[in-house]
Amino acid sequence: MADLDDVAAMVAREHGLAVVSTVRADGTIQASVVNAGVLAHPSTGRPVLGFVTYGRVKLANLRARPQVAATLRHGWEWIAVEGRAELAGPDDPRPWLADGDRLRLLLREVFRAAGGQHDDWDEYDRVMAEQRRTVVLVEPTRVYGSA
Repeated sequence: MADLDDVAAMVAREHGLAVVSTVRADGTIQASVVNAGVLAHPSTGRPVLGFVTYGRVKLANLRARPQVAATLRHGWEWIAVEGRAELAGPDDPRPWLADGDRLRLLLREVFRAAGGQHDDWDEYDRVMAEQRRTVVLVEPTRVYGSA
């Protein structure tokens, strides 16, 4: 049985690229590519899969139907994480984000967990705030694959 340690290893091999699938109102699947990584949940400390988004469709789907699946691959190896999305952002406040600076730091943390590096964190912070980026945290109910 795979776990989030296996996911973290896959992130390191494939720059955190993941296909994220959400459920539309009509029950069909909406898919997109994101950068994702494994990090500790800011409130519970438990490991979760995290990614950042600002896509209207993906956020609307996740707000109404928080089921999500993310699949990462490297060559013919793949691993999927299924779970319930928890949103945290300017339009999705959480009690553990009470400190205004916490969202800015969490956005950075997710970016780094997905293998990202940045030369100008002030610019990164500005863009994330301007685009009203939202952090998506997925505590897995299932992790499986060929990896």
